[in-house]
Amino acid sequence: MFLHNLHLNPRNKEARRDLTDPYELHSTLCRAFSPTGQKCPEGEFLWRFEGGSVPSEPCLLVQSRSLPDWSRIGLKDWFAKQPSDPVNLAERLNINSFQTGMRFRFRLRANPCVTRNGKRLGLLKPEEQELWLERKGREQHGFSLPTLSRQETTLIDVMVSQARMIGGRKRNGSEIRVFSVLYDGFLSVTDPEKFRSALQSGIGHGKAMGLGLLSIAPSR
Repeated sequence: MFLHNLHLNPRNKEARRDLTDPYELHSTLCRAFSPTGQKCPEGEFLWRFEGGSVPSEPCLLVQSRSLPDWSRIGLKDWFAKQPSDPVNLAERLNINSFQTGMRFRFRLRANPCVTRNGKRLGLLKPEEQELWLERKGREQHGFSLPTLSRQETTLIDVMVSQARMIGGRKRNGSEIRVFSVLYDGFLSVTDPEKFRSALQSGIGHGKAMGLGLLSIAPSR
């Protein structure tokens, strides 16, 4: 697992296009992970738009299973500056030594949703969004979220923000619209194997739209 911090150049026409259409951005990033004419391996990378501390250099986080060749993107001045050396997350986080009970800070932009009558519907209420992540962690991804007790009510202790619809367009012209929220908080590992898988493969739907990347750091 490698983490890349990329800065795009908004003065570049293709970069502006990609910054306004996450599906196009995903397609551009795919070029770095597969030779020309070959399809990008499924699940090869996850990414998240972070905004960036410098407005003139929008920042992306990209987490990949293998090392990319950024020259394959083939767009002059698409980067605001050349990508720095990646961080080896497997070594940095020592993921093979995860144990039950370990606690981490985390960030996740995801698509909290339910499927009804064959359609995927975004969960719009904050309490539904919190319960969605709590259930995902408990049932599928090997982690739990802390809770708070208030007036005989148990609340999930997680910050949910930036609820919005994101959209893109496929090459055939069809529109993609995905509801997303940003989660920040703390989690505890309950199943190390499932938790490693969540870090590597992401959480939820919409990964081609910049969703699903679970970022963690040790809790102090």
